[in-house]
Amino acid sequence: MSGGERIYLFDSTLRDGAQTQGVDFGVADKAAVARALDRLGIDYVEGGWPGANPTDDAFFAEPPALARAKFTAFGMTRRPGRSAENDPGLAALVNATAQAACIVGKTWDFHVEQALGVSLDENVAMIADSIAHLAATKDEAMFDAEHFFDGYKANPDFALACVKAAHEAGARWVVLCDTNGGTLPHEVERIVGEVARRIPGNALGIHCHNDTENAVANSLAAVRAGARQVQGTLNGLGERCGNANLISLIPSLMLKMGYETGIDEAGLAELTPVSRLLDERLNRAPVRNAAYVGASAFAHKGGLHVSAIEKDPRTYEHIDPALVGNERQIVVSDQAGRSNILARFRKIGLDIDPKNPRLPRLLEEVKRREFEGYAYDGAGASFELLARRTLGSVPEFFRLHSFRVFDERRWNARGELITLSEATVKVDMGNDRHMAVAEGNGPVNALDGALRKVLIPFYPGLGALRLVDYKVRILTPGDGTAAVTRVMIESADDEGDNWSSVGVSTNVIDASYNALNDSITYKLMRDGAAAAD
Repeated sequence: MSGGERIYLFDSTLRDGAQTQGVDFGVADKAAVARALDRLGIDYVEGGWPGANPTDDAFFAEPPALARAKFTAFGMTRRPGRSAENDPGLAALVNATAQAACIVGKTWDFHVEQALGVSLDENVAMIADSIAHLAATKDEAMFDAEHFFDGYKANPDFALACVKAAHEAGARWVVLCDTNGGTLPHEVERIVGEVARRIPGNALGIHCHNDTENAVANSLAAVRAGARQVQGTLNGLGERCGNANLISLIPSLMLKMGYETGIDEAGLAELTPVSRLLDERLNRAPVRNAAYVGASAFAHKGGLHVSAIEKDPRTYEHIDPALVGNERQIVVSDQAGRSNILARFRKIGLDIDPKNPRLPRLLEEVKRREFEGYAYDGAGASFELLARRTLGSVPEFFRLHSFRVFDERRWNARGELITLSEATVKVDMGNDRHMAVAEGNGPVNALDGALRKVLIPFYPGLGALRLVDYKVRILTPGDGTAAVTRVMIESADDEGDNWSSVGVSTNVIDASYNALNDSITYKLMRDGAAAAD
């Protein structure tokens, strides 16, 4: 994967992806996704639109520290009748804590005259003025040419005038957008090729939507025609039918077409975990047949396929699944999953002999638990604890004897309807039993508070532990209120470390305790705490 021409990757999951129906990123979600993209090796991470909503404002107020990616703010060109220096939208971009800014502007004459109600010349001036202003105040300025392909088909001279104005004003990238997703690959390749004769490819990008199921194909066609930046989202998130899926684009660019990106071999092997991390953050099931990273992407059932795969995997597998962090699934084989489990061990620093007699027991335990609803791809802390307990040992820092939680809904003295939760825990610390009671704004918060009252005097380091996210998924919706639930808890500490744990039960409080217990135990184990006497 070396020696090819460089392609730059721009991720817009945190803005375009947030427009997906049913998707609602919180600040913690945005930070976690941004960090994952940075670790992967994405060149640009678009954080959102400063000033557009409270979530984006809070995110840009304290953006995550990125080591490799350029943090990018999104906005639009100046408004008609204003100078770039006095436009509030551009001011928000200039003041945002972001290295780069990407603005969208009209390039379809129909939109300019009918929607904006300005002359074509004024629209070109708006683009040039805005890019020049941002290029002078940011490390990089980029221009998203909205509805470019429709505009080019209707009035190629005007569409070209818009993108040339952006390029000449200092845009690092001029990005051609198939905004309604209606253009087909042969059209994209032809039009991008014509634009590339006027704007150099090393300044040309592509941004495709998936309304004809061609966003990935269109993006690859644009690269063939000369574009050198590709914009997209994780798992193809986006409004309507979604955006170009970076999870599919990246391996296609690198493994199929021989291009270089900012992603190395280790990063490429993180594609599957990153794809699943996003689904866990969104509290939804991964698409099993997703290209490259789906659980069924390299799954083979009995018969001729399995026989052929065992002789030569290339018969039915277009790449080695390990290259993208996935694994082969032989449905009839007891060995399915072993390589993936061993890979997880390596990631957490466990050097396990593949012939360890306890390994088959762990494999069966993982399979049994995942059948019950546990999801260890998104809960690394719980997986590490399970592995260490099966293959070795984990100190028993505390032992829960019992807990009780109840909720009270009532009117207070001021006539306000309130709901309070109260938890009582009995915890054994060595040979002594301790009891504590705490209130909270919910049962999990109350349970966490009661546990802390007992544990922090013995383990002061837990004072730095905080819960940053809590998600519940119903695994058996047909069972109604008796359904099995899965709880995912994300925790963090003052050192900036984040970890996730999982619990499963027909009782959501019990599932929550299981996840909370793993979170606390993982923190103590990682800190090297000694078990209480």
